Parts: sequence; structure tokens; C-alpha cells
Amino acid sequence: MDNLKVLFASSEVEPFAKTGGLADVAGSLPKALKKLGADIRVVMPKYKGIPQKFVQQMEYIGYIYVDVGWRHQYCGLLKTEYDGVTVYFIDNEYYFYRDGLYGYHDEAEQFIFFSKALIEMLPRIDFKPDIIHCNDWQTGVVSLLLNAHYKRHDFYKDVKTVFTIHNLKYQGIFPKEVLTDLMGIGWEYFTPDGIEFYDHVNCLKAGLAYSDIINTVSKTYAEEIKYDFFGENLQGIIRKRSNDLYGIVNGIDVEVNNPATDKRLFVNYDVEHLEGKYENKRRLQESLGLPVRDDIPIIGIISRLVAQKGFDLIACVLDEILREDVQLVVLGTGEYQYENMFRCAAANYPTKVSANILYDGTLAQRIYAGSDMFLMPSLFEPCGLSQLFSLRYGTIPIVRETGGLNDTIQSYNEVTGEGNGFSFTNYNAHDMLYTIRRAIHFYYNKDVWSKLIKRGMRQNFSWDKSASEYIELYHKALDKMH
Repeated sequence: MDNLKVLFASSEVEPFAKTGGLADVAGSLPKALKKLGADIRVVMPKYKGIPQKFVQQMEYIGYIYVDVGWRHQYCGLLKTEYDGVTVYFIDNEYYFYRDGLYGYHDEAEQFIFFSKALIEMLPRIDFKPDIIHCNDWQTGVVSLLLNAHYKRHDFYKDVKTVFTIHNLKYQGIFPKEVLTDLMGIGWEYFTPDGIEFYDHVNCLKAGLAYSDIINTVSKTYAEEIKYDFFGENLQGIIRKRSNDLYGIVNGIDVEVNNPATDKRLFVNYDVEHLEGKYENKRRLQESLGLPVRDDIPIIGIISRLVAQKGFDLIACVLDEILREDVQLVVLGTGEYQYENMFRCAAANYPTKVSANILYDGTLAQRIYAGSDMFLMPSLFEPCGLSQLFSLRYGTIPIVRETGGLNDTIQSYNEVTGEGNGFSFTNYNAHDMLYTIRRAIHFYYNKDVWSKLIKRGMRQNFSWDKSASEYIELYHKALDKMH
């Protein structure tokens, strides 16, 4: 394959900094693209929270100055190599030496600085990409900045942009003055077809309006977001750009997430030797103080505890779920009402519920490995990775048919024997409850259950196929005339 040059720009990258699925994608997709022959490099902010062992490996390669409004800001450039991929870090302590990644009062300025810096560093590091691949609102203005400021320079005139929406709900909406004061861009871009959004600027919308190609992280979600319910008030511009909109389902890093070698598990196992999975189940029950019982299903939930993830459905029927002979293991943090719901359930049903209101990567893997079922009744789900991790570890997903869940989980059909999980269509608590009961029913049919486990573990959710689709997308961007 020809040597495509790609700069992959993301506000978070696993293992350096992570709040969600974007970091997983930014950590594993570039590796897969590199295997296909692309010269791909990643760029992210140098946050205070990056583990020291990585900071010590960074090589300082110089600095530039970046103008943000009236500020003439220092921008240090560092790089390291991780899993064979070069990662650049944009260093400015004023913007990034803070606890946490997002949610500060000057978020617009932080990520406009990052977007400008990643464009302006390119001549300095002597890397001229064919494509800048931008992700979510934090890099949404890159294509607008290129169009407004940089395309007139020879170095930048042929650079194309691909913009990936990981979650349309988070858009980066700020007062309109940001356009002139921080980006230095004229009002001619402040239009309904451009960055204007209800008299504000919308960074994600800038990515939709000005990037050469747009994609999102599953085929179903790419269709859903054209309509009002999923469109988050951007369905108009999404429909307008629908000829340039594609859906490519996320993969997972199958080397890191491999039950046969994963050091975070109690014991390792593979599809031919499932006794290790049952040992993980026993040890999980033991470690969480639940009765150690082989004969009942554990339902796992690992999630941000927010409305998007379907917790209103669980709230409606939680007592009915817990009247079944099951154990429920929850891991995650989020909105108080949902945290509290699970804490109360654990207090009321101490032998049935383990509520772990925190984030713990090791415990997460142990829940994927030790559970029998994984519950994910999302209201909307651009792609979802948890259902893929579950299948990889032989845990059967129970999902609502939306977005990427619809693309990756096929409901078990007892007539044909096909399927890899259990699913329901309507956003309805009793439909969900019926589906959970259906899963429990088949759990006791050992032939069916063992077939489902093995089928899930044998599926290929690596990045290989999706990475090839991204290469095609890059070529589509390069073929576009401006």
C-alpha cells in the first residue's frame, strides 16, 4: 500500500490520558493503520496527569509560538514512540498542567490553542501529512483554521481533513466572540452552514462543515444521526453532508484484551479451556464479598453512570431483576442518582449486588472475564466497546438495538441457532426485563450457553477490517477537489 502520511489528532490517547472510548480508539487504531503501511503519527496535549514513566521517555524536539487572541503562547514539542507509533505532545503548562482533562472555564481557548499548535508544528517537525484525522469537538476547528488561515501557504494547500464523531452529544459550544477573539477568523464563517449554532460557535459543527470527509463509529449511528432524535440539533448539516458521511465500526486492541494473556485476570483461559473463566467467576465473587456460587448468572455493568447508558430503564425494574436468582456487579461513576441507586441496591441486597462506584481498570477486566452476561441497554450508543470486550472474554451481551450495539450484536435465535447475544428494540424497561429473563433461561441450557460463549470468543473484533476502511476513507478525502 502506498505510503499515506496521516496526523491523528486526539485530545486523549490510551495509555497516556483517558476519560472514555476516544482514548481507546486513538491508542489502537493508529497501530493498525501503521501495519497497513501508513506513516501515521499521533498528536495530543501534554497533560499534567500523564504517568511519569512516559514523561521520562519523551524527547524534546523544539518549540514554536502560537497566537491565541492577544496571547503569544509558548508551545513545546515533545515526542515518544509507543507500540511502534510516534506520538507528539503539545506542551504548554498554562493550558494543560491541570488536574483532569476537561471542564475548565477556558476550554475553548485550551483546545483552539491545541488545534492551532498541531497545525503550526508540522513544518517544525518536518512532517507534511496528506491527511489530518481529527476526532470530536476538541479538534473540530482544525479544518476551519486550515481553510481560513493556512491553505494559502504552499505547505498546507493539499492537506485534507477527516473528522470522526465519537459522540455527537458533546459539541464544544461557546460564545460567538471566540471566533474573532481566539481563532482570529472573520464573521463570514459565522453562518448556519458554517460554525454558527443558535448565535454561538460550535466546534463540532465546524468539523462537520469544513472537513473533507466525515465519519462516525458505526454504520447504524451514521444513519441515526440524520434524524431529530439522535441528531442533537445538528441533523440539518449532517443531512446536507450525507454524501461525505460514513460509518466505520470501532475495533478493540485484541493483543491487550486477550483472556489467554491478560495479566489483570485472576487466571488466564481461552476458548478451548473455559474452566479458567469459571475460576475467574468464583474469584470475582470472593473478592467482592458475594456468595461464591457457580450455579447462578452474574450480570456485569461497566459504564459511565449517565442517562445515555440506559440507567432509567434499570431504575424502573431493578427490584424485579433482583428477584431473579442472579448477582449484579456494577463498576463506574457518574450522575448521583444512578450511583445512589446502585449503592442502595447493594445495601438492600447484599448477597446479590456489588456496587463499585469508582473506576478501576483491573477490576473492569475481572468483571468482563468473571461475569456471565453484560448489560448495556443504551438510549443511544455511537459504537460501544464494552460489548466487544465482553464477547472477547466469553461474556454474553444483553443490549438495546441502537448504534454500534445494533451493528455488533445479533440476538440469539433458538430456531436457527444464530446470534451472539440478546437484544431488544424499544427503549422500554419491560422489554429489557423480558430480554434479561430470556438470557437467564438460556443460561441454564448448557449446550446453548457454551455455544454462545465460544462463538463470541471466536469473533474477530480486531482493528484489521476497520483500519482498511479508514485507509479507503483517506483516499476518498484525497480524491476530493476543493
